[in-house]
Amino acid sequence: MLRVVVVDDEALARARILRMLRELPDVEVVGEAADGVEAGARIEALAPDAVLLDVHMPELDGLRLAQSRAMPPVVFVSAHAAHAVAAFELAAVDYLLKPVTRERLRLAMDRVRRRVGQVQPEVAEVLEAARQRDLPPRLAARDGSRVLLLELSSITRLSARDKYVVVHLRAEARAGAGELLLDDSLNELETKLAPFGFLRAHRAELVNAAAIVALHVADAKATIELVDGGVAPVSRRALPELRRRLSGACPTG
Repeated sequence: MLRVVVVDDEALARARILRMLRELPDVEVVGEAADGVEAGARIEALAPDAVLLDVHMPELDGLRLAQSRAMPPVVFVSAHAAHAVAAFELAAVDYLLKPVTRERLRLAMDRVRRRVGQVQPEVAEVLEAARQRDLPPRLAARDGSRVLLLELSSITRLSARDKYVVVHLRAEARAGAGELLLDDSLNELETKLAPFGFLRAHRAELVNAAAIVALHVADAKATIELVDGGVAPVSRRALPELRRRLSGACPTG
């Protein structure tokens, strides 16, 4: 019997997956969780054979949870395909797109069965090394039909546009790249990237502090000049905190 924990912050999506799993004769759902923090506790307490893990969740998302601890075989579940590459970098067994069908779920469980008991030591070693070095995450951005994994150091800013976020890169990283898009909201990205030096400059702008050349303030208006030649607006609300964080780090004018 395959013992499974299901993690999804959307109650309806979680209930649907639970219902389909319970239709499988050799799968036992031993627990569920609505966020990454709760999931970590459930996984530690229940020691399941596998976890079905949503990517987008508040506080601690699925990818960060999988990076943060030793995990049983993981099947990631998401409404977006953009995180698939990052998921498989974490040795995911499968990656299911919502709405999940019965057939794809059955196939994912078959793949889990083949993985159970065959965890490769080198995977655990790589994840442990990453935790110890506190490596910054990479962002998976869409470039047409491609998905590119971007180092944070190559990004100068992230700008909200309609339903997407546009990635702006340093000149040396732009070669061959078209318009790069993220499906995450700017609020989600701010939470994820704040520990790595990204600052909210405006409701539509998240900037990499390491890419700032100058902060310009004139006539009650403020802008940030970036190394890629771009200029980002700074809102009145964000200006005091931005000045405090950048004090002594970049020139102003």
